[in-house]
Amino acid sequence: MTVTVTEYEAVVYDLDGTLVDLEVDWADAARAVREVYETAGVEPPSTELWDMLEAADDAGLLADVESTLADREREGARAAPRLTRADELLERTVPVGVCSLNCEAACRIALEKHGLADAVDIVVGRDTVATQKPDPEPLLEAVRELGVDPENAVFVGDSRRDELTAERAGVAFEYVGSGPSGV
Repeated sequence: MTVTVTEYEAVVYDLDGTLVDLEVDWADAARAVREVYETAGVEPPSTELWDMLEAADDAGLLADVESTLADREREGARAAPRLTRADELLERTVPVGVCSLNCEAACRIALEKHGLADAVDIVVGRDTVATQKPDPEPLLEAVRELGVDPENAVFVGDSRRDELTAERAGVAFEYVGSGPSGV
């Protein structure tokens, strides 16, 4: 069931899988990030992309990992098809934000490509604040910038990570579609 955004004072959307579908070969991105670890002589924590991203700072590889991943995301944002849920942004009656595990630049590229940038009041990517989803801080930053209390906002996303982020932030949550799609 779709939440009527007027039930809340603000709505925050995840980007990839919710508003657009980034054209990123995530397996190739994971391979490229593993190469960053290998080149540095550091054992990655796993072969999973998001695990490697989360461990990159402790490994002293954050800048290189971030650059490698962000390059692919920006490129994927330029080719990203718009998803049906994006239409809500153009009919908004409350402040709207985007909170994404993707880099902020990729979010902005995708929003601009589909004429959605002017309908979004705040964009928080994984590189906008010091932490990333499922830590609640990125979502809380978006909610603060929208000028509402967490209990008066809803977060719309496509993954269990999004749902966990909302729970931790004290924000209502709605899945786009029928349930979790992945990370």
